[in-house]
Amino acid sequence: MDAPQTAPDAGRERRKKLLFALIPLAAFLALAGLFYSRLGADSGRLPSALVGRPAPQFALPPLPGANKPAFSDADLRTGSVTIVNVFASWCGPCRDEHPYLMKLAADERLKARGVRIAGLAYKDEPDQSLRFLRALGDPYALIGVDRSGRVGVEWGVYGVPETFVVKGDGSIAYKYVGPIDERGLRERLMPAIEQALK
Repeated sequence: MDAPQTAPDAGRERRKKLLFALIPLAAFLALAGLFYSRLGADSGRLPSALVGRPAPQFALPPLPGANKPAFSDADLRTGSVTIVNVFASWCGPCRDEHPYLMKLAADERLKARGVRIAGLAYKDEPDQSLRFLRALGDPYALIGVDRSGRVGVEWGVYGVPETFVVKGDGSIAYKYVGPIDERGLRERLMPAIEQALK
């Protein structure tokens, strides 16, 4: 027959059980705190090995029916800042960001400083890309078709949409991952463009 627990032994046993119950709670709270702190992080700004380096060599065919020239890496070394936007008609977030690209394209101050937008139609059928631009507006000064996605891979594209700010010497100054929104345009993309213009 077991001896009855003394009061100090029973108290020690309760503390031990309480401690074991609190360990998972403490682990959960630590993880929740970590996730909460990351919510404020700039998740759209993923590191890119190309930032600070010349744009990769490429030459894309034009988008048939768009009446816009195609573009290549040579077009990025003309002394003007170019915003390269990777888009596709099948991409829902591309539709969400499109009004902000139209706003950028209409910015007279940027136009006066030679800033232009180049579109890279990524893994898309040309007729679908053209329909997309006719429905939503065409902010691009240049458009190239990357049906295979090979050029996108060379640019380090994770997915669409992605936007790059390229300096007039052809070097990539900034990479914006995900759809541009009002805050992203104001707080991240415009400052990157201004910095590239210096």
